[in-house]
Amino acid sequence: MPSLAHHIPSVPASGIRRIYEVAVELDDVISLGVGEPDRPVAPHILAAGAAAWRDDLTNYSANGGIAPLRAAIVEKLARENRMHVEVEQVWVTMGATQGLYQAMTVLLAAGDEVLVPDPGYTTFTMNARMLEAEPVPYPLRAERGFAPDLEELESLVTEKTRVIIVNSPSNPLGVVFDEEQLRGILDFARRHDLWVLSDEVYEYFTYGRPHVSIASLDEDDRVFSVFSLSKTYAMTGARVGYLVTPPGLTATMRTVQEASISCVGMPDQFAAIAALTGDHQHVADSREHYRGNLEAACSLLDARGIRYQRPEGAFYLWVDLAYAADGDVAGWAERFLLREHVAVAPGSAFGRSGEGWIRICLAANRERLLEGLGRLPRP
Repeated sequence: MPSLAHHIPSVPASGIRRIYEVAVELDDVISLGVGEPDRPVAPHILAAGAAAWRDDLTNYSANGGIAPLRAAIVEKLARENRMHVEVEQVWVTMGATQGLYQAMTVLLAAGDEVLVPDPGYTTFTMNARMLEAEPVPYPLRAERGFAPDLEELESLVTEKTRVIIVNSPSNPLGVVFDEEQLRGILDFARRHDLWVLSDEVYEYFTYGRPHVSIASLDEDDRVFSVFSLSKTYAMTGARVGYLVTPPGLTATMRTVQEASISCVGMPDQFAAIAALTGDHQHVADSREHYRGNLEAACSLLDARGIRYQRPEGAFYLWVDLAYAADGDVAGWAERFLLREHVAVAPGSAFGRSGEGWIRICLAANRERLLEGLGRLPRP
């Protein structure tokens, strides 16, 4: 049997998916590990997707997406994100996952280095390894409120560094960077002539601090921005996201998109138009649902004396279980699942700095959420 590509064994497996795969084999599991919204898709979005199927709108589209969807995204970016872009800078992708991978594909070559947040979303590191690039973690520490330390970032830059990834609101931490912090990161990137890759999947879910798109502050076209409809509209299975590039990359992006997916499915794109242009009351309702779950969860953890990071965005709770995990939170999470039938994401799945922590998904039925948290061991 021929061997696989030499670098594939270096791609880390997802610690989140490991827990998920064990959980699906069990009965009556309280699922707090995977970032799956518990809210229904709004009827007008379902209707648009269903109508596209009924009308047999199932052909190829342009690589970047159908014109009405790209136009709707351009309008949304100007209205919501203070980003003023041309249609040719917008590329409809198979969720944010493909958007992130596609951006890294055009920015990184074998041997290049990319600065990734630690703790940070798992695919940042997985993508880099898939491309034979080197992910270099930059620690986000509890004592700094999980904000990046610019001096520490300076010490990590080498002649091979090409990209820094920024994630705000953060998965798994729920941290939201303010304008001053984002300007500091841009200044750092400018000094070292780095690209900035911004993951803004949770842009609509913030609590008390507004979301700022780093590209709205960019003055020299170095930011690639990735967005998703999955979490905002509870459309995780529809797989629609979009990548916004600096200007002048149309030919390159068309080639890369054709080589990877050709285009996103047409019915999904029509559903996306309805999501972006239709009534957003269901999004506001979802945000308040997650906020209510957050308050209830924090009250319960406070009463039990369990330490956590209070999030400013996204729909996760970052909980300190170091007292129970004994230096192996991944092993503890699996044993906890088998014993208590509660699935949580081990913090080590998000990087070395996550050891001892767990991520709780707040996008859940409140009664089940509190029941699951109630099964956590006391300190």
